[in-house]
Amino acid sequence: MHTPVALLLELGVILTALSVLGAVGRRFALSPVPLYLVAGLALGDGGLAPVPAAREFVDTGAAIGVILLLLTLGLDFTVREFTSSLHRHRSSAVVDLVLNAVPGALAGWLLGLDAAGILALAGATYVSSSGIVARLLGDLRRLGNRETPAVLSVLVLEDFAMAVYLPLLAVVTAGGTWAQALFAVLVATVVVAVAIAASGRWGHHVGRILSHADAEQVLLRVLGVTLIVAALAELAHVSAAVGAFLIGLSLTGAAADRARTVLSPLRDLFAAVFFLALGLSVDLGDLLPALPAATALALVTAVTKMAAGWYAAGRDGTGRRGRLRAGTALIARGEFSVVIIGLAAPAQDRLGALVTTYVMILAVCGPLLTRCAPTGPAPLPKAEPDGGRALSKTHPLPAPSAGSAHGVTGPG
Repeated sequence: MHTPVALLLELGVILTALSVLGAVGRRFALSPVPLYLVAGLALGDGGLAPVPAAREFVDTGAAIGVILLLLTLGLDFTVREFTSSLHRHRSSAVVDLVLNAVPGALAGWLLGLDAAGILALAGATYVSSSGIVARLLGDLRRLGNRETPAVLSVLVLEDFAMAVYLPLLAVVTAGGTWAQALFAVLVATVVVAVAIAASGRWGHHVGRILSHADAEQVLLRVLGVTLIVAALAELAHVSAAVGAFLIGLSLTGAAADRARTVLSPLRDLFAAVFFLALGLSVDLGDLLPALPAATALALVTAVTKMAAGWYAAGRDGTGRRGRLRAGTALIARGEFSVVIIGLAAPAQDRLGALVTTYVMILAVCGPLLTRCAPTGPAPLPKAEPDGGRALSKTHPLPAPSAGSAHGVTGPG
């Protein structure tokens, strides 16, 4: 089998560059996510060194990266604990929707977009990036923080909302009738409800099936089943990330520990590729004309997203510092906004450049603001060896009085 030399060379350069950038980020106690995004800009269309031969691999790897990020995030929780948290945060979802979708809809109206364009821009400003936020919580060792269940609840509720929103947007963009749009929404809602119920009822069987003494078997079984479920979720117009997250929730105890151990290196590799791919999807020539409008929209929705996170963390009794961390963690936009561009931009000439520029501003600035948020009290003398994974065992989500596995012992 002949492997193209250009593909090997470009992949080698990409992985080496990501390694250097990751080391630089960690040297200065920063998440490498913004650096990966900027590297993508430099290597993308119109950048300093395009990588056409590796583009297909990067795009595929990016899809796998989001799935692995949400799978490993789900491994930190159980279905019972997380559904309890979701129930508590229904009002947070409403606040999040109103505060962040309305500015996008108003901006679309002021720009003279049609109904499909207004709907698309509202979605792009509403939904945070599950992939970026999941990586940040791990990089900054905040998975055990008191505000983290609220952040994850908001993210998952947004992802579930996307399961209804994306079919609606697809029908409206294609010029379908409102009856067709309502039918698409109904089907997506039923699929999501069935998936959650099935995960809670039969999830323990999944752990028994996927468990094995051999690490290779665990890797192949967990990854294979997750990709199948993710594909089925996409076929049902539900996010693949939601499907992966549900698989993670289904695995508990020793099965979750084993899966996390064997998947972590693979997750880190493809997560880096995912962030690189976001930057690669942007043409530098499209950024400057849309920069003023995108910057104004980014400033407004950064504040409204912080307000939504502040409110959600407050529902769990978190203090001021924890609320601020929750708000900044949710600022970044990413993969769903790119999907929205793909659905709506072909019919909206101005929308693609505007949303692309908007996403890049918040995808880069959001992690930096998250890093600058107050960290809370000093860590406990003995941190959890897995970086805070024990949240679901020692600090159940329904108990807001619990402390952090990383030292957030007070109300902050």
